[in-house]
Order: sequence, then C-alpha cells, then structure tokens
Amino acid sequence: MRDAIEAVEEAFREKGLGLVDMPPKLYLFFPKYDGDLRVMPAYMKKSDIAGVKIVNVHAKNPKEHGLPTVMAVIELVDPATGAPLALMDGTLITAFRTGAAGGVAAKYLARPDSRVIGVVGAGVQGRFQLRALAEILRDVELVKVYDARRSAAECYVEEMSEELGLNIMACPTVEEAVKGVDVLVTATPSRQPIVMAEWVDYGLHINAIGADAPGKEELDPEILKRAKIVVDDVEQASHSGEINVPLSKGILRLEDIYGELGEVVAGKKPGRETGDEITVFDSTGLAIQDVSVAWLVYRKAKERGVGTWVKLL
Repeated sequence: MRDAIEAVEEAFREKGLGLVDMPPKLYLFFPKYDGDLRVMPAYMKKSDIAGVKIVNVHAKNPKEHGLPTVMAVIELVDPATGAPLALMDGTLITAFRTGAAGGVAAKYLARPDSRVIGVVGAGVQGRFQLRALAEILRDVELVKVYDARRSAAECYVEEMSEELGLNIMACPTVEEAVKGVDVLVTATPSRQPIVMAEWVDYGLHINAIGADAPGKEELDPEILKRAKIVVDDVEQASHSGEINVPLSKGILRLEDIYGELGEVVAGKKPGRETGDEITVFDSTGLAIQDVSVAWLVYRKAKERGVGTWVKLL
C-alpha cells in the first residue's frame, strides 16, 4: 500500500501540473442488469507511461452470480510505438489505487492529530481505505465501522483488527459510526444520503468513495455546503461523483468546489488550513491512478521474473 500511495501521489502531482492526457470515463450502461462498463485511458507525460482500464460495476454480482461487484483488466502501452506491453488483472489494482487515493487525500486534508476513524461500508473498499489511512495516520486509537449487514461489519472487525493491530468496533447504526470521528470513509453504493449533516463535527475529513456514477450520493448535501470540497477531477466528479446530484439539483454550484486533489498535491492550492475546517475528498477514480499503479506492478514483475510472456502481435 505504501508503494501504491507514492505512485498515486505522483500521478495526482502530474495532473495538478497539467502533465497528463486523460479523457473522461466512457460509460456503457446495462439497466436490465443494474450494471455498467467503463473505459479509462491515460497518458502521464512526465513519467512517460500510458495504458487503459476496462472495468465494470454490477452491484448484484455477489448475491446473484457469485462474482465481484467490480472486475477489471488493464493494458499497458508503449507511448513510443503504441505497442501493448502488458495485460493484467485490474480488480486488485483498482482496490489498491482507490485506497491509495484516500490515503493521499488524508495526508493533505485530514488533521495531523486524527485518532478516530469511521468507516461506513465494510466491503472491499472499506478495507483498502483503512489500509491506506493506517499508513498515513500514525496515532489511530479507534476505528468504528458500520455496514447494512451486521455480519459484514463483524467480519471486518475480526479481519482488519488482526491485520492492522487496530482497535476496531462494529456500530449498530450509521450515526454511531460517524459521530465523534476525525476521518470518515463512506464506501457504499447508496443513491441517497446516508450520512446526515447534524452528525458531522467541525474538523472532520471525509473520503467520499462510493459515489462513482450518475445518481449516486452518500452525503447530506448540507455537509457539502459547509465543507471545503476537493475532487479528483472536476469534470468527472460533476457527472458521477458525490457532487453530481447536488449540482444537478442546483444545491451546489461549480464555484463551490475548492479544487482538485492534484492542485493541492502540486502545491498550487493549500490543503487543510485550519483545525476547524470540514474537508471532503470526492473520489470518482481516475485512469492515472490505474496506470501509475499498474506500471509499478509491471516494473516489479519484470524485476522478479513474474508473469507469462506472450507474443500478442
């Protein structure tokens, strides 16, 4: 995770400096199956690396088909020739890079003395967000987790406390998981607010991860109206991030968005400026995150002789 955080931080820095070519995600929607397919290309000019990810999101997969909600493949391309260099699984990389982005956001936007973490959604991303936060926040005293399935929250407590050595407790309600925390992660597929403004204290940082498609939202818009909102990409977040519904309803304006995480990482804009600020990182997931982590995997695989060499052309 530490390697992934470093790679993703550099990707955001290059974006903030205007050194990436990354068209918005292209969506194919499958309403009949409550799913979608996304195509995500990117070229990082300073690092001189390029690739494309194809990824789905089908919420019914685990229950109805025994498949993950999110599955992906990534192709890396030689920028000099356009030749394919590698084809790899992108599902685990997606989990790592999304968690890593939350870690980068916390580095710049959370209070340095943050000690209590709240997690709403005890799924894959709830785990990877905590793994990243554990790398960034060194004095964590308590983690509170809520999931609509009590058994999932209890499993999370058992697995993550053993893995990370943290004090983790399952909460019976979202409210209990939110109140009194310093950093909050929301990682659910919700299409209506589940975190209410009256539960949020000044000084809180929120990694809003779940809203990654049009119509999705997890936060009471009143929270956003009080917060410094940092997005991964303004255009993408406007149509598929946490801000997409409030923008479409006129509750928020684009002028209410403080900036992009890349601008903060590149030093163009300050991150957290006071202890009382409420900060929100609206994560939709960017192709530069996938490409940067996939190239990290590719380099390590070549160094270690891991993988299968095939002639694709």
